[in-house]
Amino acid sequence: QVQLVESEGGLVQAGGSLRLSCAASGLIFRRYAMGWFRQAPGKEREFVAAISSSDGRTYYADSVKGRFTISRDNAKNTVYVQMNSLKPEDTAVYYCAAGSRGASRLPNLYDYWGQGTQVTVSS
Repeated sequence: QVQLVESEGGLVQAGGSLRLSCAASGLIFRRYAMGWFRQAPGKEREFVAAISSSDGRTYYADSVKGRFTISRDNAKNTVYVQMNSLKPEDTAVYYCAAGSRGASRLPNLYDYWGQGTQVTVSS
């Protein structure tokens, strides 16, 4: 079966950096767009970043543009998000997702989800 496994998140100070990875199995990874979403307590899940399957084109939420970078390694079936200049408002559970319908900001267009990993940014 398909599995998406995020790396452990963590606690970082504001201004710090963290890289999350998501290892996929059970699917033909190169055929799937990959996305990162996050959900803070009491809030809806929101789009963070996505990367297409075909040309590696990337998309970002305005709130993270210029600070976060999404990338993928098809040989390792892994997607990454490098998070720099972290802010307390970045605190959330971060989820990776795989979608067969192209990179999208809409969570309902993704087919598979990881279990989520907590990222906490202290001020």
